[in-house]
Amino acid sequence: MEARFQIFLILLAVLAGTALLARRLNVAPAILLLLAGIALAFVPGMPSLELPPELVLLVVLPPLIYSASVAMSWREFKSNLRPIILLAVGCVIFTALAVAAATHYLIGLPWNVGFLLGAIVAPPDVVAPLAIARKLGLPRRILVVLEGEGLANDATALILYRFTVVAISTGMFSLSKAAGTFAAIVAGEILFGAAVGWLSLRARHRAHDTQVEITLSLITPYIAYWVPEHFGGSGVIATVACGLYISWNGPRLISAATRLQGIFFWDLVIYLIEGLLFLLTGFQMRSLLEKSKAFPLDDILSATALVTVIIIVARFAWVYPATYLPRMWINRHGIRDPAPTWRATFVIGFTGVRGAVSLAAALALPFALPNGEGFPDRDLILFVSFGVIFVTLVGLGLGLPVVVRCLGIGDAGRAESVAEHESEISARREALAAALASLDTITDERELPDDVIKLLRARHETRISQLPDSLDPDKHDVSATGIALTRELISAERKFIHLQLRDGKITDETRRRIERDLDLEEASLANREYRRTPL
Repeated sequence: MEARFQIFLILLAVLAGTALLARRLNVAPAILLLLAGIALAFVPGMPSLELPPELVLLVVLPPLIYSASVAMSWREFKSNLRPIILLAVGCVIFTALAVAAATHYLIGLPWNVGFLLGAIVAPPDVVAPLAIARKLGLPRRILVVLEGEGLANDATALILYRFTVVAISTGMFSLSKAAGTFAAIVAGEILFGAAVGWLSLRARHRAHDTQVEITLSLITPYIAYWVPEHFGGSGVIATVACGLYISWNGPRLISAATRLQGIFFWDLVIYLIEGLLFLLTGFQMRSLLEKSKAFPLDDILSATALVTVIIIVARFAWVYPATYLPRMWINRHGIRDPAPTWRATFVIGFTGVRGAVSLAAALALPFALPNGEGFPDRDLILFVSFGVIFVTLVGLGLGLPVVVRCLGIGDAGRAESVAEHESEISARREALAAALASLDTITDERELPDDVIKLLRARHETRISQLPDSLDPDKHDVSATGIALTRELISAERKFIHLQLRDGKITDETRRRIERDLDLEEASLANREYRRTPL
């Protein structure tokens, strides 16, 4: 136990150091974490660490999916449902079939084993490409489609994966029965996930305790995921439905204190989960190399190269027809939803990075069939899955910024961001004006002290005056200077409060209350800076 805890502390230290290095190099942290995990696995004296598949599929995946779903806009998800479904369902199935055909005819794998391998490597991971895409300032719709695909494609792949494992284990498969089961799983999980979201929000609303509410939020994704998974479903669809329900209805039922503390809590949880997951994925290289001695190296490399090429080509082969053919066949749809440029479509096709879910699915394969025979080509599937993850994460992950710069997609994203922030300024100004109008109504209806009314009016008028008139670059520079100077003034306040405490003029409790106000003000400054970063 002590040795495992020491390894855990080492992983945390490597995670923090790698994240800082990734920020300095302007590289997606997932790439460096995978490489750091591989390097760490071969450090002399470092014990071998096996990544239990249950850890990813049952413990790690639910909070990742839930957090991304809550952060997702239900309105944007619904308006982009067609491309999301085409990618999350159609592209996954097409890729699995392409891998099955290629591995069957070129390296002689049985059809069922090839399709199983295809189901494992078909779903792209969303963490690394989205981290890169947001920094590059891609248009909002590309980000929404990629994020929506990442939420749903794991469900399709895991359902196909389970169907294929059962078919290989029993030697029986019915396409009509599988299609009916798939439809039942999707419908049932959507209803169950929405019900869990409804119950979670009501329970949290009645708790009236921030710590209890955050604890309930942590339990919610596991309830949404584990119950359908236990009865043969994927759990992913239910978790997505739960997160989207809470995203849309949560603002009316979740208190401000819970929302503020919950943001910091979930940011830390997801940061640790994602970082440790990529580190542990890289850590598997050592055990994989030990097992690979039973296979010729040439066979492993050739199979990995073949599958990697197939999944990349298959994604492009699916993305372009799926984007333009529906608009050619249905003119009304094309008018309502204009086709994106070929450059935007190319970026979506280029983001086929595979992640830890593929590795977890490969690790979860049974060692033997019910009749006692070894599961066919299990180790080869495991080697190829890891190879595909490594090549796509490092290759496509490092190539994405170059592709975006060459295609000039970031310029459109920056222009879109300016328009979005202009509308934000307008909405803030109108909201404050509505609050002042409400204050006038309250003043007419109630007898309130003049001092209170003047104080409230001055507060809102000050907030209105702090809003910029536009996002002109010169005024932005002034705003940035004002933020920097405000930070210096807050720092001066902190020093003075510390001196007051040291001299015994205030108590520690007083100091904590004042520091909380200063912390909230500094967090507000950070939020304003965050809004400026894409510009």
